[in-house]
Amino acid sequence: MQSLPLYQVDAFTARLFGGNPAAVVPCPEFPHPKLMQQIAAENNLSETAFVVAKGVGKFAIRWFTPNREVRLCGHATLAAAHLLFAAAPRSVDELSFTTKKAGKLKVSRASKNRYTLDLPADKPKKGKASKTLRKALGLAPLAVYEGTDDLLVVLSKESLVRKLSPNFEQLGRIKRRGVIVTAPGKKVDFVSRCFYPRYGILEDPVTGSAHTLLTPFWAKRLDKKRLKAEQISERLGSLQCQLKGQRVLLTGGAKTYLSGQIFPDTIQY
Repeated sequence: MQSLPLYQVDAFTARLFGGNPAAVVPCPEFPHPKLMQQIAAENNLSETAFVVAKGVGKFAIRWFTPNREVRLCGHATLAAAHLLFAAAPRSVDELSFTTKKAGKLKVSRASKNRYTLDLPADKPKKGKASKTLRKALGLAPLAVYEGTDDLLVVLSKESLVRKLSPNFEQLGRIKRRGVIVTAPGKKVDFVSRCFYPRYGILEDPVTGSAHTLLTPFWAKRLDKKRLKAEQISERLGSLQCQLKGQRVLLTGGAKTYLSGQIFPDTIQY
């Protein structure tokens, strides 16, 4: 295999070293899944996106954490779109991505270095706080909801989300992709933190896919379709969220951090 380009982009931020860093690997075709997994593990970021061009403005995309492939990733899609728009004619104002399990995704230009993701909404269903969950978080939540991939844990105020120090060993025993913890925000509509120890990510800095569950939940609770959100990790991420029917629109910025090359030519499967 010839060398592959490699980029790293900070997503859902207007500045370098903010938001969530994602690796992006444009490919003429998808490499063997084992190789994609090894590249993602070597990158050691929460997500590595592999993209294959399928026509003008059309791409296929797959995402890998350091230890497995995932169904949907928002921030790495935003990162990929940021790079692809930079190489596309100005007349191209929307990109579409086909996926294995998440349907078709779209990304449009919002303003300079800001983009809007069009993702499927995830409907929260009422759940229960298990003993393992309470032990992992060290508190009793107001409510727990289930999404397609994650658990959504609701707390009463932002300060509780900020102070949270989970027991990751216990959290890793919960058989879901991850746990999202959320509360009303002081300066924004809602805040969140996201934990994915089963996927090799203790805390994800900014999680686009989590907001496909968070947005419908808070839109109903706050009775508004447009919301401002912050994921209050150490790196901090800001998102503009909109519930539009069965879709969630997420708007955020992106900054390219580095570019390089991968040389996998000696690897065979």
